[in-house]
Amino acid sequence: MTDALFEVRAVRYAYDSLPALNGLDLTIRRGSRVALLGANGSGKSTFLRLLDALDFAQEGTIRFDGETLTPERLDDDAFAHSFRSRVGLVFQNPDVQLFNATVLDELAFAPLQLRLEKQEIRQRIDHVMNELDIAPLAGRPPHRLSMGEKKRVAIASVLVIDPEVLLLDEPTASLDPRSQSEIINLLAGWSGDARTAVTATHDLGIVEDIADHCVVFESGRVVAEGPPREIVQNEELLYRTGLLHAHRHRHESGVVHSHPHLHRHGDHEHSE
Repeated sequence: MTDALFEVRAVRYAYDSLPALNGLDLTIRRGSRVALLGANGSGKSTFLRLLDALDFAQEGTIRFDGETLTPERLDDDAFAHSFRSRVGLVFQNPDVQLFNATVLDELAFAPLQLRLEKQEIRQRIDHVMNELDIAPLAGRPPHRLSMGEKKRVAIASVLVIDPEVLLLDEPTASLDPRSQSEIINLLAGWSGDARTAVTATHDLGIVEDIADHCVVFESGRVVAEGPPREIVQNEELLYRTGLLHAHRHRHESGVVHSHPHLHRHGDHEHSE
């Protein structure tokens, strides 16, 4: 078994004539925790959709565990069943992901699609509800939940299939500090053996907790990668890729100073 889980080579993808991924090359290793960093529009979300085989490379190739991801390959029921049970994506906006009448129905949906036994489904649901502290929400409709509750339910709806690969798009966006902390603690504990996590974010404040490797995107390409601490301390790279900006303020004396300011979701966004 090779150490490379996803092998991405010269991948291009565009929406109409607008490029989203522009000759992207990247290897994601089995058992790694990877943070995809980049400003809005850098290609992170599109890349996650391609890793989850919701969309497919228009040029280049993406291989998962040695298999090239193509529409034809996903048309094969046996391969699709295996792939969907191994790889799960949590969208940035949970309202895109949650559509069932109750939280309990939401958690049962994917396991039912994978044709798991009812007893096993019940056990898995109980486990993820306890792990994410959402058991009291079981009978509630997802659209009536707070943003933090929706995020936890969306993550639970993926964890319930017990995937080998967890893909997350901006999991702490729009959350209050307590909800952010809960999600970060979950991601910090997601590790070991074959478990792999790929998290897209532009919140530099969380990467050292959730990742052991960082990949920086700019204009649909990988422009840097390395250990979280090394990337976070590279101010020139962060300024250039829009992950860091200078905050300017004027003192009473009239002197204007500027200092680096991390690009964090919590600075501008609030929970519902």
